[in-house]
Amino acid sequence: MCGIVGYIGTRQAGPLLIEGLRKLEYRGYDSAGIATVHDGAIEIRKDIGKIEAIEKKIGLSLAVGTIGIAHCRWATHGGVTQKNAHPHVSPKHQISLVHNGIIENFSELKKKLQSQGYAFQSETDTEVVAHLVDSLYAGSLKEAVQNAVVQLEGAYSLAVISAKEPGTLVATRNESPLIIGVGKGENFVASDVPAILAHTRKVVYLKNQEVVVLTATGVELFGKDGGKLKPETHTITWDEKKAEKGGYPHFMLKEIFEQPQVVTETIEGRIGEGRVTLEAAEQLGDVKRIIIVACGTSWHSGLIGEFMLEEVAKIPVEVEYASEFRYRDPIIEPGTLVLAISQSGETADTLAAMREAKKKGARVLAIVNALGSSIAREADSVIYTKAGPEIGVASTKAFVGQVIVLYLLTMFLGRKNGLLDEQQVRNRVRDLRLLPLQMQQILDEHDSVKTLAKKFAKKRNALYLGRGINYPIALEGALKLKEVSYVHAEGYPAAEMKHGPIALVDKEMPVVVVVTKDDRTYKKVLSNIQEVKARGGHIIAIASKGDTEIKRLANEVIYVPRNSYLLNPLLAVLPLQLLSYYAATARGFDPDKPKNLAKSVTVE
Repeated sequence: MCGIVGYIGTRQAGPLLIEGLRKLEYRGYDSAGIATVHDGAIEIRKDIGKIEAIEKKIGLSLAVGTIGIAHCRWATHGGVTQKNAHPHVSPKHQISLVHNGIIENFSELKKKLQSQGYAFQSETDTEVVAHLVDSLYAGSLKEAVQNAVVQLEGAYSLAVISAKEPGTLVATRNESPLIIGVGKGENFVASDVPAILAHTRKVVYLKNQEVVVLTATGVELFGKDGGKLKPETHTITWDEKKAEKGGYPHFMLKEIFEQPQVVTETIEGRIGEGRVTLEAAEQLGDVKRIIIVACGTSWHSGLIGEFMLEEVAKIPVEVEYASEFRYRDPIIEPGTLVLAISQSGETADTLAAMREAKKKGARVLAIVNALGSSIAREADSVIYTKAGPEIGVASTKAFVGQVIVLYLLTMFLGRKNGLLDEQQVRNRVRDLRLLPLQMQQILDEHDSVKTLAKKFAKKRNALYLGRGINYPIALEGALKLKEVSYVHAEGYPAAEMKHGPIALVDKEMPVVVVVTKDDRTYKKVLSNIQEVKARGGHIIAIASKGDTEIKRLANEVIYVPRNSYLLNPLLAVLPLQLLSYYAATARGFDPDKPKNLAKSVTVE
């Protein structure tokens, strides 16, 4: 959730590290800092607030040295204070480190270290690790880190330096993502690719409890048993510009507008005349039941997948919150396929749920966006969404990519099970090819959404309603509004409104209703709208072009093109994403950096 960047080479580390931190701001943070080694001592500069403000105040990038580590922190243990900001240092051997994740046994370790005379300046679990490494230091930073890892419980990634070894940077991870960037005469460590992509495309993905030793000219990798390993280098293929704003005021808006391209790239090479080709799915065998595990927006895409898979492939599907899945005793029968859905491929709860499923004998298929991520590596097979880097904290294009992959998987399994013939697949492929053009049409004509958002931004609460396959879109629309504009919103199945939420409806309550024409519950939703209207609610309808009936009932109508029943949700979600974005900017908030949120939730 926090961000780590480390550098060792011949250039001044300060500017490079702060540049890298800026590329990780999307992960969410409340403080930042840097540590470098120079003239036999560690220099630390850190404070609370945004990087730009801290830079102006204390000059983070002015820290001197050709080796250093930097961090942007999202508070877990200890409040948002300057002392709790990273990096932390243990003065005895001048060891400094940065840390992502949570050390679950930090209290036990802290008491032990206090008994050895270590004094603590912060409330963090991270300072415990710094003192632990220091207590184990006997002339080798690598060995001290290796011995410390044995004692740590929880999820973590660490980058460690010492003034006593100014030519060495040591890093390790367990459940929390960390990559190594391999350069020429310099090397990097980072939480995510964008932090280092300007300097190298060659990366090594660390596995759990591996320890890496970086010098300016080399990368040495060691397994958790201490044995030396050969680093496996991967090449990042996407362009650095894809991780930049490209003229848009915010990443969120850029990524909303990239969605037609995401559909095109995700289906490219996977569909043809009357066929769907999914290499990963071809290895699945006989699928009798599907369990989808996911969190947040990915959970919403899983709900849409449930409608698709049950209707077309006739396979029973359950959609589970990954955070709850492993805390009961889930029943995994022969023929059960678990779909693990995650944009980052590092979501801690989804990773844990996937492991629980595998332990019980399930086959796991991952749907992820990030190449080489933990979920992708540990799953039995993986289908990538090809959405490119998603920087905005509120997921938009990754959601669309996930739903497209679920649609492809639905067609594949429907054809495989003899429930779709070649012509039926051809018809569905035709609908899919039409989708990017329809999405672009919505984006080109979105001024009405922008105007509506200015009114919407003045409200304190909102209700989102949908039925059938549009119910998950109501949930997703409400989530987006909450995430970036801080307007309280709840999504409900429209019929459930009568069982409680209708008590909140009055003239001050905007009620957003997804009521596309091809939804087979269309008439039922019109009745639900009548109930809201009778109580004075302000109705905003997401409706199909050509629908004149809805005009008589709704106060505002946002029209979208018509596609098939299963693909209409991807058209309905676009104006809801835009509504959230423009509501946030109208309220003066930065939608790329919502408070209290992080892009990738790598702790439980």
